[in-house]
Amino acid sequence: MVANGAVLATGRIFGLDSQLLFDLLFQGVAVFVLFLFVGFLLINPVRKALKNRQDKVQKDRESAEKDKKDAAELKDQYEAKLAGVEQEKLEILSEARRKAVRNENDIIDEAKAEAGRIRASAEREAALEKEKVKEEVRMEIIGVASAMAGKIVDSEMDPAKQEELLQETLDEIGDETWQSK
Repeated sequence: MVANGAVLATGRIFGLDSQLLFDLLFQGVAVFVLFLFVGFLLINPVRKALKNRQDKVQKDRESAEKDKKDAAELKDQYEAKLAGVEQEKLEILSEARRKAVRNENDIIDEAKAEAGRIRASAEREAALEKEKVKEEVRMEIIGVASAMAGKIVDSEMDPAKQEELLQETLDEIGDETWQSK
């Protein structure tokens, strides 16, 4: 109870003397300076870090919005290209069909031309063969006429009879008779 006795001897609850006031004032100034110092050393960097983070978040938002717009533009371009590709596909198919029809017509025309050439060649060969047969028949007629003339001469016919027989034979074996066979 010495402490109680000290309190009783002075008569105060706590001793407010000049030393105590000076100590309180000094501690207050020290705490204030400490807060300023701590604020300068710690709070300003924290504020700066928060500001930097806030700026970064804002930039990220702006970048995300820009990326979103760019993605929408790319999507629109992609869809336009897809529509263009579909149209291009239809054009390519249409062109391929036109080429196929042209090729088909060319092949048909070429085949018709070849058939015409073959037909013309066959007709020429038939005409040549016909001429050859005609010539053979003519030679045969000449041979028959010669043989007949020989027999007539041998049988000693009179000239009027020979002429009549020759004319009759020639009329029978004339152009019309041997051409129709």
